[in-house]
Amino acid sequence: MSLKHHHHHRGVELSAASKSFVSKKWAFLLCIGFFCAGTLFSDRMWPEPESNVASREAASDERLLLMSEDCDSSKKTSLGEVYKSPDATQTLDKTISTLEMELAAARAAQESIVNGSPVSDEFKLPETATKRKYLMVVGINTAFNSRKRRDSVRATWMPPGEERKKLEEEKGIVMRFVIGHSATPGGILDRAIQAEESKHGDFLRLDHVEGYLELSAKTKSYFTTAFALWDADFYVKVDDDVHVNIATLGAELARYRMKPRVYIGCMKSGPVLAQKGVRYHEPEYWKFGEEGNRYFRHATGQLYAVSRELASYISINKNVLHKYVNEDVSLGSWFLGLDVEHVDDRRLCCATRDCEWKAQAGNMCVASFDWSCSGICRSADRMKDVHRRCGEGPNALMAASF
Repeated sequence: MSLKHHHHHRGVELSAASKSFVSKKWAFLLCIGFFCAGTLFSDRMWPEPESNVASREAASDERLLLMSEDCDSSKKTSLGEVYKSPDATQTLDKTISTLEMELAAARAAQESIVNGSPVSDEFKLPETATKRKYLMVVGINTAFNSRKRRDSVRATWMPPGEERKKLEEEKGIVMRFVIGHSATPGGILDRAIQAEESKHGDFLRLDHVEGYLELSAKTKSYFTTAFALWDADFYVKVDDDVHVNIATLGAELARYRMKPRVYIGCMKSGPVLAQKGVRYHEPEYWKFGEEGNRYFRHATGQLYAVSRELASYISINKNVLHKYVNEDVSLGSWFLGLDVEHVDDRRLCCATRDCEWKAQAGNMCVASFDWSCSGICRSADRMKDVHRRCGEGPNALMAASF
């Protein structure tokens, strides 16, 4: 091919490429033009009525105004309620604490199911029963050989069958004797309790082997079981040789309903007894420092109460809570390090020689016993006399309002 012919061929290719470029450019501009024309045509053919546009804009403005007013109003109302009500902060604290405990309980239940050990059917209630709210559950600690003590309680400060059921329904107060089973389940001791339960229907049976040195484990089992069965504001433990005025107890506990974590009792701090063979010997005395030291503050074991959140805490952490030989020390130790309010209420530990004149003076005792016996001395014989002198009256309980 000659050089001239080659230049002519390159010129033809450049001309064709230029025309192709121009045609693509014009095609792009024509597309934009047609799009604009179509949009203009659509706006002219189907214009939105001005009234609709105006009404829509007005409605939108109105909604924004209402939302703004609602926000302002709700903020003012909420802040106003907080400023006006001194209990608002406590209520919020209790609500948050309850939700935290319920979440922890749900996690514990889920973990139990995952591990292949779901909650026993024995402790499951019907859906309607679980929604019932109670003021307090009163667990009366008893033993196999304490039949006479139980009968003395039934004859004085614990209402019988139908009255007790009415008390639960109308006042939200549950009362039960608390006992586990013998080392030989189904033996003569367990059959005797079963016969007594068939007659009175006032026992709470625990999955626990009875024994004096097992009181800490029994206390833990009681709170765990009671919390699973009844949704109450408070859970009370009392010995079966103590006199209790239930209406006075209910009124006293109701004062602390707004508190999320409350531990109520006669607080003490006795000596740690290292010497073997003495009553209340502490095998783990070395944990409390030098010999002669005293325990941390804790409620005396004759009667104490814990709020719902603390019962839930015990239930959730039952497998890791340490048991000291003395159950009242154990309970107090479980709350160390927690944000718990300790309430020292001396009306929960009146002496039987003082409860009568206190009642006459209008300062009714919640619980009465003899310190020398850690309960009422010969309570099976003397309970009626203490009740006659120190009791709140036969109609006080059903007339009470909590």
